[in-house]
Amino acid sequence: MSKIRVGVLGATGMVGQQFVRLLRDHPWFEVAYVAASPRSAGRKYADAVAGRWHMEEDMPEAVADLVVGDASDIARAKKECRFVFSAVEMDKKAIAELEAEYAANDVPVVSNNSPHRWTPDVPMMIPEVNPDHLDIVPAQRKNRGWKKGFLVVKPNCSLQSYLTAVHALRAAGYPVGKMILTTLQAVSGAGYPGNASLDLIDNILPFIGGEEEKSEREPLKILGRIEGGQFVNDESIRISAHCNRVAVVDGHTACVSLAFADKKPSLDEVKKIWTEFRGVPQALDLPSAPARPIVYREEPNRPQPRKDRDADKAMALSVGRLRECLVFDIRFVALSHNTVRGAAGGGILSAELLRAKGYLD
Repeated sequence: MSKIRVGVLGATGMVGQQFVRLLRDHPWFEVAYVAASPRSAGRKYADAVAGRWHMEEDMPEAVADLVVGDASDIARAKKECRFVFSAVEMDKKAIAELEAEYAANDVPVVSNNSPHRWTPDVPMMIPEVNPDHLDIVPAQRKNRGWKKGFLVVKPNCSLQSYLTAVHALRAAGYPVGKMILTTLQAVSGAGYPGNASLDLIDNILPFIGGEEEKSEREPLKILGRIEGGQFVNDESIRISAHCNRVAVVDGHTACVSLAFADKKPSLDEVKKIWTEFRGVPQALDLPSAPARPIVYREEPNRPQPRKDRDADKAMALSVGRLRECLVFDIRFVALSHNTVRGAAGGGILSAELLRAKGYLD
């Protein structure tokens, strides 16, 4: 079976580079097109990122000689690839318009960007949590008169460090009524060059613009339902978030306290639910899916970014320090790799699910 030719918009940025790296030797997809801003267009990809290739692995040889296109040149992208991953860095309004224009021109978009997260008929995907949200794609196409194109986005990277663990408990019959969380977010989440080193050495930044609002609202859509061709939020859960930037390269950590809406599971049952949880990506054996989406660590000082962010292809969620909460019911610490699971890897897993469901045929 021939591989599906894909494009990466914003391929010269940090998340775009992660897409390029993770798609090396992918069994279903091959990077056939890379695009970025006009200042990079027309250059070989290797030249466009010379001196700022941020990945630890060498650049894939198959991509190095690709000529970078202009991300706004949809006609060329349509000739070169079947669908695109979007990691463009532009004004939010411009991103929203560009991604919609791609979809209108029969090029599906799997986006790492935020502008369409609250578009009423655009799914915001964590494939283990809300795979059924892809069922809205036909309605999305009908709403806009699109034929083959569509939009799918991934949520804020910090959500993916803990929300799957919360979902697993809900799916097991323990709905959550309240959640308080404190995130400790890696510097790579700010892109490159990101925060100045003098701001973070011997310091913590207790403010990340827009992060707390995203952490408090985006889960409601992800945990919501489709009704009348658009998403209806699950307003049964109340979330309070504190988001901090810390001097860690990769790996977002979340300290979470939960109050259950009804019955409360024992700590042993919580561990059992997490350990046994499997989602649709695992049932379908998707290439990027971790074998265990939630890995529970019994050590009293885990998870830790350096030791646990790369668990199972850097796609697994690591959880530990489960204990009783003196204010709510339980508390725990969770961690995931923010630029893999929380960004490019999560987008690739969504694309794999789209292919498995026939949306990329």
